[in-house]
Amino acid sequence: MDFQVLEGALVEVPTTDVTGMDRRAFGEFVGPRGELASYAFGWTTGSDPHVARLSIGIGAGNPGGGRFHAIVFVNEDGHAFSLTDEPFERVPQGGPDLTADQARAHEDLPFVWWVTDHVMQHDRRAWWMRHWLLETTCIQTLEVFDHREPILLVSHEADDGMWQLIGASDANSSTGKIGHLHHAVDEDQSLIDVLDLPPGRSAVRAALGKPWTGRH
Repeated sequence: MDFQVLEGALVEVPTTDVTGMDRRAFGEFVGPRGELASYAFGWTTGSDPHVARLSIGIGAGNPGGGRFHAIVFVNEDGHAFSLTDEPFERVPQGGPDLTADQARAHEDLPFVWWVTDHVMQHDRRAWWMRHWLLETTCIQTLEVFDHREPILLVSHEADDGMWQLIGASDANSSTGKIGHLHHAVDEDQSLIDVLDLPPGRSAVRAALGKPWTGRH
């Protein structure tokens, strides 16, 4: 099945109290038969409740067009969606903003959820948001934690699911630091390319700014 998830702009704005960052990612979806949808999702660090937001737009200019809005929240070991009345973003492919009840009754809701699943799987910013949502933990070497070395090796352990972030120095279990993976991405957004590593895989790079390789 041939489809495209086209990443658009990433907008980052400090919150009004300067205690966090509001991030909003935009993009377009093209289906196998040319179906079009636009989307936006976002999250605010330090927010309470700890949920993300999503908008999907379809059918601009058509009677059945609309913008579907949802929250994204933790559900067991993963994430789930719930339609909401509150609009998030005015994505361009959409028509009028739909309430949750209108969205549930819409004949194209299965297509909207299908688009949503592909966006969450293939937009790298969605991986970042998901790690924020799930508060994924990682072990960092002391040199990486103290920002004395860039991250050159990322590993997602198969046995316990832990992520490891290692610089040029060898890892030392006695000095390793526990943190959240999304904070590491906040500091170095080039990590965004390896946030989908499955358990048992790792990726390396020669230096900061160099491409990630391996993923073995």
